[in-house]
Amino acid sequence: MKKLDWYILKRYLTTFLFTLLILIPIAVAIDIAEKIDKFLRHENLTFIEVVNDYYINFIIYYANTFMPLALFISVILFTSKLANNSEIVAINSSQISFTRFLYPYLVGATIVASVAFVMNHFVVPSSSKVKKGFEKKYLKKKKYSDKSVKNFSLQINDSTYVFVQNYDLERNSGYNFSTETYDGIKLKYKLTADNINWNKEDSLYTLYSWKERKIFKERDSIFSGNSLDTLFAFTPKDLNYKSIVPQEMESPELRKFIEISQERGVKNLNAYWVELYKRTSLPVACYILTLIAVVLAHKKRRGGMGVNLALGITIMFIYVFFLKVAEVLGAVAGANSLLNVWVPNMVFGTYAIYLYFNARK
Repeated sequence: MKKLDWYILKRYLTTFLFTLLILIPIAVAIDIAEKIDKFLRHENLTFIEVVNDYYINFIIYYANTFMPLALFISVILFTSKLANNSEIVAINSSQISFTRFLYPYLVGATIVASVAFVMNHFVVPSSSKVKKGFEKKYLKKKKYSDKSVKNFSLQINDSTYVFVQNYDLERNSGYNFSTETYDGIKLKYKLTADNINWNKEDSLYTLYSWKERKIFKERDSIFSGNSLDTLFAFTPKDLNYKSIVPQEMESPELRKFIEISQERGVKNLNAYWVELYKRTSLPVACYILTLIAVVLAHKKRRGGMGVNLALGITIMFIYVFFLKVAEVLGAVAGANSLLNVWVPNMVFGTYAIYLYFNARK
């Protein structure tokens, strides 16, 4: 790389970090003002715990959230400054093409996108899990709905299904349990119980007031009893899939969870697919936002840097709006999650290419 490339790349990264470091303290200050009274309610909660378990993870989460905004604003700021100082005019006078001028910007976008990719897929989910655990323990009131699962059905394999009307996840017990096995569409086996308890130590279920029915061609075999210890190919954790937050699972774990849920017949996993696809689409957006920002700011405007900044923030607001709408639509049952998540990038990517070809002229 030439000196000019290093100069632009250095400005790209330093301005980006500076912008991010401005936004994060503001978010932290606002959050402290909102939650300081909740922290003080807990006498056993130490300052070290608040910093290590909450605010370090808070900073990681919001640094990742603000990354596209910080990137877009920083590129507009320092590129506008280059234009106002006539440095871009000098670059053009040296017969450097606009495509070649973009080279250090794309290198910078690659660095930021790589960091965003690792954070989205691995760092932020683990950090969010610790942060959410702290919030549940100290900042939020416990709800009964978080402790129980109602009217839950689960497909164990191609022929076996499980149903439980109510299961208390805290006590590991439930009632109105049944499991059915089919041969095609014909029922071959059914086991019901008024109550079911899970023994964590030996991984056994205890059924109370149970009834077992085996169906043959000419007759049925029916057994019943007061209690029965048995094994099933699921655990209470599998019953709790609705409360598992996809943002708290690293991508390999999230993908595995989706695959297992699909095998067990869980319906509408689009919210999980949206989260998985979004973790890749956002890093790719670094290239799109960088290109749009450079094209908008590389020429002098009558209003100066303020006009470029106002225009850039407007475009960024529209992009974030489209992104949130796409996430909501992608999570709807029957929707194409992959297409919905990538639509904002496709639209703004097309706009970026249009601006690029106009700028080349």
